Amino acid sequence: MKKIISFVVVIIALIAMTIYATMTGSIQVDTLSFIKTVFDPNDETMQVIRDLRFPRIIVAIFAGAALSVAGVLLQAIMRNPLADAGVIGISAGSAFVTTFLLTMFPAYFMYGPLFSFIGGAIACFLVFSLSFKSGLNPLKIILVGIAIAAMFTGLREAFVTICGYMGVMVDGTVSSNLSMRTWNEVEIIVFYGVIGLIVATLLAKWCNLLILQDKTAKSLGFNVTRARVIIAAVAVLLAGVATATVGVISFVGLLIPHIARRLVGHDHKVLIPFSALAGGLLILMADTLGRTLLAPQEIPASTIMAIIGGPFLIFLLRREKN
Repeated sequence: MKKIISFVVVIIALIAMTIYATMTGSIQVDTLSFIKTVFDPNDETMQVIRDLRFPRIIVAIFAGAALSVAGVLLQAIMRNPLADAGVIGISAGSAFVTTFLLTMFPAYFMYGPLFSFIGGAIACFLVFSLSFKSGLNPLKIILVGIAIAAMFTGLREAFVTICGYMGVMVDGTVSSNLSMRTWNEVEIIVFYGVIGLIVATLLAKWCNLLILQDKTAKSLGFNVTRARVIIAAVAVLLAGVATATVGVISFVGLLIPHIARRLVGHDHKVLIPFSALAGGLLILMADTLGRTLLAPQEIPASTIMAIIGGPFLIFLLRREKN
């Protein structure tokens, strides 16, 4: 019963937040006017909302869903409740490689998600390889991940600085801001996001088996290594496409799975879809708060999430240590 109530509440909240985000901002419309003009192609106000606000809302929801599910998958393969694409450096790796390659080869703009996936895969491989000798110790993974994230963030900032000195225009695709999102970005994140979310849902049974010790899982005829590689690839795909579209937003995959487990339990068949809905709601709330709190100035959703997620990570680290 608790699971059903949790799903109903998060779905209603997501719908309500979507309606509120649509009608609130620099251009505000009341409910009655919105209903009357939403399908009117000649209404200038609705034209602005359709071209600017709708894409932003859709991108925020899918980015939140992708990052949350990526967090669930990473925590499953690492058996670590502290794993998150932003915390362990996957998002930073995606951002650096995407910025570098799109700046050097701007004609390959449509391959941005692929570049982001490559960068995330490199970061994920580094975290795994440097943490493997310690038996994937949770704290060791986090410390290594933070170091990898700092390295790629530093490389990206250095690259941007060098390009500035040389008068080279740096590609601004990977910026942690949801403003000025277009329908092109909606197509990208919806296409790759839906694929990743569907595959993640199909892999829920594998995630449940990875909770077991490796020896136990192998005794059941389960190929642990293959499962980890495939699930990691899906997690990197989800985190990469989100980073390529909205930039680096940390802590989403840390906050949502932790809260979701308390509400719907540890079964990934339920946990993954619930986390997708809750993650979409969280990023949409953060983005809406950021653009309305000090309007017309905007606070990026990544900043809102850093303010919330930083203390939450400290809390989890203290709990893990205890």
